[in-house]
Amino acid sequence: MTEQCCASCNSDARDNTPQISDGTSVVQGGYVSEYHVSRMDCPSEEGVIRMALDSVEPKVTLEFDTPNRIVRIFHGDNADVIEERMHSVGLGATLEITSPVDSDAIAQAHEDAQQEAQKESGILKWLLAINGIMFVIEITIGWWAQSTGLIADSLDMFADAAVYGVALYAVGRSTRLKLRSAHFSGWLQLMLAFGALSEVVRRFMFGSEPASVLMMSMGLAALAANVLCLVLIAKSRNRGAHMKASWIFSANDVIANLGVILAGGLVAWTGSRYPDLVIGLIIGVVVLNGARRILQLKS
Repeated sequence: MTEQCCASCNSDARDNTPQISDGTSVVQGGYVSEYHVSRMDCPSEEGVIRMALDSVEPKVTLEFDTPNRIVRIFHGDNADVIEERMHSVGLGATLEITSPVDSDAIAQAHEDAQQEAQKESGILKWLLAINGIMFVIEITIGWWAQSTGLIADSLDMFADAAVYGVALYAVGRSTRLKLRSAHFSGWLQLMLAFGALSEVVRRFMFGSEPASVLMMSMGLAALAANVLCLVLIAKSRNRGAHMKASWIFSANDVIANLGVILAGGLVAWTGSRYPDLVIGLIIGVVVLNGARRILQLKS
């Protein structure tokens, strides 16, 4: 696996655990086809394959072993259609073997896919709860503390909570729906970023007196919450565009929280409101960049 691919996909080349697709339903047939895909280096290529096979009928169940560039496809009497789709993606797919498989093996593959979907659902519920609670607390304290940094960060939390709700809806659904849900969350983040930036402009023009102690205290609490989110999602961040979007959001939040803490310290040291305005502006730009990255996701 190339380092360039790993960097662009946020993947880990050392993870040798085969991954089961969670976006397809089990077939009633009795075959498994094993393909060697010479240019399948990271989850982006996995997503291309999922999308290529998403509309195949009857539905198939996929098992990925990315480090060894192997895809196993559990299917019915539609091997020719599957082979055509695999060749069409342009990743150097070669059919190694097609073997009959009993119903127990097919059922096990489907059960593994369902377990992965349930695991994702549990993670996203925790992320939704953490970000929803932190939004309410942070925007309340932000208005009280007259801090554009906290207000911008709270709006980012709100965007994240909405994203996790959308991603939760996408779990277990098709790859195309996952991609659409990720793009929807990206547009939502884009709108809230502009809202945060407009608040910075308003307070710059009409003045504010940010409370530095509240800024630093709330920044530390938000940082702890977002580090917890990153820990929860770390192992699942490459399982589809919706989970990639969730990882991007939480990583952005950690950067924003550190900025709020630093700005609070500078406000206390200098007695000026400008560090708060600057961090509010920076968070808005970070949120905009996160939205751009999510809207560019293709798999």
